[in-house]
Amino acid sequence: MNKLKIYSVAFLALGTSAFAQDFEQARKAIDAEKFDKAKSILKTLTSNNPEEGKNFFILGNVYLTQKIEDSAKIYFDKGLTAKKNPNFNYIGLGQLALDKKDVVKSNEFFNKAQIDMKRKDFEEFLYIGRVYLNAENPNYKSALLFLNKAKAIQPNDAQVLLSLGDAFYGEGNINEAYSAYRNAYDADSSVLRAKLQLGVITKGSKAFQEAKTAFENILSIDTNYGPAYRELAETYYVWSLNDKENYAAYNKKALDYYDKYLAMTDYSLDSRMRHADFLILTKDYTALEKEANEMKKLDKVNPRILRYLGYSAYENGNDDDAIKAINEFLATPNAKSIGRDYLYLGMAKTRKALTTIKSSDGTDSYKLEQSLFNSGVADMLKGVQMDPAMANELNDIGKKFFDIKLYNEAAAIYEVATSNPNSQNFLYDNFYLGYALYFGNVNLPQGQKISPLVVEKAIKAFDNVIAVSPTTHDAYIYKARINSLLENNAEAQAKMVTNYEEFIKVVTEKGEAEMAKPANKTKFVEAYTNIGTYYATTDKVKAKEMFQKAIAIDPTNEVALARLKALK
Repeated sequence: MNKLKIYSVAFLALGTSAFAQDFEQARKAIDAEKFDKAKSILKTLTSNNPEEGKNFFILGNVYLTQKIEDSAKIYFDKGLTAKKNPNFNYIGLGQLALDKKDVVKSNEFFNKAQIDMKRKDFEEFLYIGRVYLNAENPNYKSALLFLNKAKAIQPNDAQVLLSLGDAFYGEGNINEAYSAYRNAYDADSSVLRAKLQLGVITKGSKAFQEAKTAFENILSIDTNYGPAYRELAETYYVWSLNDKENYAAYNKKALDYYDKYLAMTDYSLDSRMRHADFLILTKDYTALEKEANEMKKLDKVNPRILRYLGYSAYENGNDDDAIKAINEFLATPNAKSIGRDYLYLGMAKTRKALTTIKSSDGTDSYKLEQSLFNSGVADMLKGVQMDPAMANELNDIGKKFFDIKLYNEAAAIYEVATSNPNSQNFLYDNFYLGYALYFGNVNLPQGQKISPLVVEKAIKAFDNVIAVSPTTHDAYIYKARINSLLENNAEAQAKMVTNYEEFIKVVTEKGEAEMAKPANKTKFVEAYTNIGTYYATTDKVKAKEMFQKAIAIDPTNEVALARLKALK
């Protein structure tokens, strides 16, 4: 699951109990992910008490949580003009600079925020620490540096301890994270997110029943605490992946709990987008398309909606709408594209490029729009370059083209898939890459010869298979077959012989049972016959031996019989 960015609130004494109460309500709303409610409270506070700069800072942070940077900056700038605590707003501006990778500028802002700090002040350290946690590229080391400064001043502050937990969790120090979250909750039991995170850690260890109990316990304290419903949803989702027997039931529970989560939030666009992200995980693309269209009515500007429309359109079989939506998304200024965007665009293009034609006798033939297909493959490659994990998802697509004997197109897709050596399907994809290159070139039109580059690619693919699985004997025989296609290339023909000999050796070492399999007996005949043919002009004794071995397996083999006879 994507890490949710939460801006914890630890507040200064605000002068009157009314203001302090409203500020606490805003903090609780943020904690419960009711961001619209929090903004409403904070806007009232900034209006009624414009002298307090911290109100503007917290309001700006809420907009940052929702990735509305322009509005965040407006409030940070306004906060700088306040009489009290304007310095906090430099921290907000520092985060904006950090997210733009302007480290120098962000440090300048953070230094300004600390200039007038008194000996007992700690919140500046707390919030700078949280900036490093919530940055586009989190820096947990820097976060811990500032959070430990805050802890040195206020060792029992719940927000400091909570933030330390987030930092430890982010860097993978689970034991320290668990301890910090537990201490945060002990310090202030109203900070339910600390208790929530204890359940998240339990979920991460795959103790799903215990995690479920932990989240239910939170709801027994506050039935309206939305994040607990979200975590229950995500627990059931991950549980479903680990319990195939209950996959459908747990997936349904996951979706039901997510609906409850939405009902407990302000059902803002931000919440609905998180819902959309969850629908992608659970592969409920019908619901995703419906949700995306509803969001588009609310906000016709946010480019993420176009992403959801594109993904769902593809999964629901609508290639034209998918291509249109994703292209529109990618053309949006400042759109933060990811590898999956290009993967979906490529998949939609390659599928649209293929037309199935039904003949009168019920057989299928295929028409391919080559330029559109090539464009789709280029998009897939870009997706894998941006996010190598996308290579895992190309296997089935390549296989579909392979199964309908569009071998060159299958090879193009498998070539993209094998560009990530850490792909889950690396062995399988390489095998089919070699397969496709062979079958796509084994029966070329008269006068057309196979490209040595194609042979090189196929050999490399089969070598990758052998490196991972040296006993995969078919990799050797297909290396021989692809080399055999370079008929007038002495080096390739010599390699062919070596490949056939490797095949014979590997299968023989597997034992009589493997050798006796009909498919392997046929391949032995092929190997001996071709080795014999290679030696027919240079070593007749060796050639005769090979032909005799082929005939011993298949006494009626006409090729071996004819070539043996020709030697006499």
